[in-house]
Formats: sequence, structure tokens, C-alpha cells
Amino acid sequence: MPGLITSPAAERNKGPILAELLRLLPVRGHMLEVAAGTGQHAAHFAAALPEWTWLPTEPDAAMLPAIAARTADLPQVLAPVALDVREAWPVAPASLDAVYCANMVHISPWDCTEGLMRGAGRALRPGGLLVLYGPYVVEGEPLAPSNAAFDADLRRRNPAWGLRTLAEVTAKAAEAGLDAKERVDMPANNLLLVFVRRA
Repeated sequence: MPGLITSPAAERNKGPILAELLRLLPVRGHMLEVAAGTGQHAAHFAAALPEWTWLPTEPDAAMLPAIAARTADLPQVLAPVALDVREAWPVAPASLDAVYCANMVHISPWDCTEGLMRGAGRALRPGGLLVLYGPYVVEGEPLAPSNAAFDADLRRRNPAWGLRTLAEVTAKAAEAGLDAKERVDMPANNLLLVFVRRA
């Protein structure tokens, strides 16, 4: 879309992620996207999931107009909302069928991951899914050189950032009532992690 900021990474990964969402999600439901960024994922996924109501959220309020512009022709996409995951979420408890978050966990302080898990644990109905996408450190598996370099670069930019271990993310999810359901290896050394809200 001319004039709108575009993320090359979001453009590359939207196809493979959508394929997994189509496999994982039922035909209809209510989705909240955390850290929607440019809105590329919201627009691409909502277009392919027309019976899902999609609420894009983003901590940087300056990005909300771009998200709104990208999703303007999709009536099932609600107006984007500014959200810091560590604060109150703009939905009722147990009202969501899914929460989706790509590439936030490693580019934010750890307390944002804690807030993400707490918020998703409250907002998801029993059986609802939290879907995360991004690079992780998996204990017992070699870290791809590109991910090691990315981690070092993130930590240089901000010591509070960096790749998280699968174990610490899974443990924090469990504390919030979210059980690990599935791990999918994705292109470019990324993972798709699926957690389900405990009954």
C-alpha cells in the first residue's frame, strides 16, 4: 500500500504463518493481535479468515493509523487500539478465542512477556489459543548463527532485549494457565509456539 511503512520481515513470513493459522484455528472466533506493528499481518490474516473478528493492538500509538489504513476494507477488523500488555487489556475476561503475537518477546523487556502471558491467561476462554511467532533459544539444540548474531545485536541495542529460551517462556505461560500445545519449526530459524488456555 503506497505511502505506508512496510516491514520486509512481515511480508516474508505472513504466508507461512497464515498456513499454520488456517490449520490451527476454527472457522470463526474472536482474535486479539498483540504488537500488530505495521498491520501487514492483521490485513493478510483477517482477509483469509473472514469469519474471525480481529482486534489489532500496538504499544506504539503512532502506528495505529497505518494499521487502520491497511485494514480499512476489512469490516471484521476492529479499530486498532494502543495496548501495553503489562496494563489492562481492552477485552472482557474469557472473551477471546485466540491471541496472536509475532516478534515481540525478544524485542521487549522480559516483563512484557510476563504481561503478555497474564493478559492472555485472563482474556482467553478455556481452550482458547495463544500463538507466538519468532526466534527462541531451545535448550539442547544448536542456536543458528543468524539467531546468535541477532541476539547479540538486540542486546547491544537494549540490554533488556534478547532471544528468550523456550523453557522460560513455557514456564511463564504455565503460571498464567496456558499449557504448551505445539511447536512448529518455521522458515528462517523461527518457531511458532501454540499454548492452550487451561479449563
